[in-house]
Amino acid sequence: MEKINVTKSFLPPYEVYTEYLKQIWESHWLTNHGPLTTRLEADLKAHLGVKHLFFVNNGTIALQIAIKALDLKPGDEVITTPFSYVATTSSIVWEGCVPVFADIDPETLCLDPKSVERVITPRTRAIMAVHVYGNPCEIDALERVAQKHNLKIIYDAAHAFGVEYVPGVSVLTHGDISTLSFHATKLFHTAEGGAIVTENDELAHKISYLRNFGHNGPEAFYGLGVNGKCSEFHAAMGLSVLPHVDEIVAARKRHSLQYDALLAGISQITRPRIPATVRYNYSYYPVLIESEELLLHIRDELVAEGITPRRYFYPSLTSLPYVNAVSMPVSEDASRRALCLPLYFDLSADDINRIAGIVSAAISSHSKKAVNF
Repeated sequence: MEKINVTKSFLPPYEVYTEYLKQIWESHWLTNHGPLTTRLEADLKAHLGVKHLFFVNNGTIALQIAIKALDLKPGDEVITTPFSYVATTSSIVWEGCVPVFADIDPETLCLDPKSVERVITPRTRAIMAVHVYGNPCEIDALERVAQKHNLKIIYDAAHAFGVEYVPGVSVLTHGDISTLSFHATKLFHTAEGGAIVTENDELAHKISYLRNFGHNGPEAFYGLGVNGKCSEFHAAMGLSVLPHVDEIVAARKRHSLQYDALLAGISQITRPRIPATVRYNYSYYPVLIESEELLLHIRDELVAEGITPRRYFYPSLTSLPYVNAVSMPVSEDASRRALCLPLYFDLSADDINRIAGIVSAAISSHSKKAVNF
């Protein structure tokens, strides 16, 4: 039986991608803001409904450039979430800033604005919040906190491609800067890649040279920069995948609703709350298991059947060796109990039935074992 991983990259029709490759061969333009990159940026801006978007080589460099663009300096404190992938925190540390953790909301798993306000100090300069699993943060509340304390906001929107906070308004239009990941595991991908998004013209100008060595033309420089560019080959993949995004999201929604129906009524499983006004993208299918012990039992039963879920995110980032160890009880609890079940475009209904059946049986057998004990 074929193994089932937590995710599987969507690949566009081979002939579509190779048509773009022919254009690269004909032009000999492989990188440095070529015609495919320029077209992808324009198409993404139109698709996402944003003013400025810069295609870069990954989602981590997008965060690092965002920090630079907002003039955050070494020693500045940036409040962030401990419930995220490590890149959220490591980008802050890499740029010499100090990550300060605030806890998360137990229902949405996103940064809790009240917790943010409690950890603000005179050295706080910014908030880096994450739209966890594509579920938007409490944007209005976070922005009230930021305005009150004169703080910048970066939204790590790695999971939030196409998400709307309210109908018709992209989640990416909020804050000073939002960043995206186009890694192969994402619902829209360029194999490797990412993007930086802003509605601010001045910030857009800074980002444009920060990602390109600081260039102002071939023989002049605005200032310091890095190589954040991505190649024409990656742009070709993005242009090949983008026309399929709506069907990708529709399939993931269909799969998610099937999981919902099959797992409904199992008291040992809950799901993160997504506000009713949000237009969601079904990036992941996370569940919160009643206990870590039960989670590990479920995971082991799935793995024994060739199915690989993922503890996403584990551990809580407060445990990283290069940050101050602090207790964030909600994040630590969630990280012990969160499990992402397989979700991707061509996952079959039969496979979802099988996965849900294994989960249900694992819970039942664990409960009987506990009673007998």
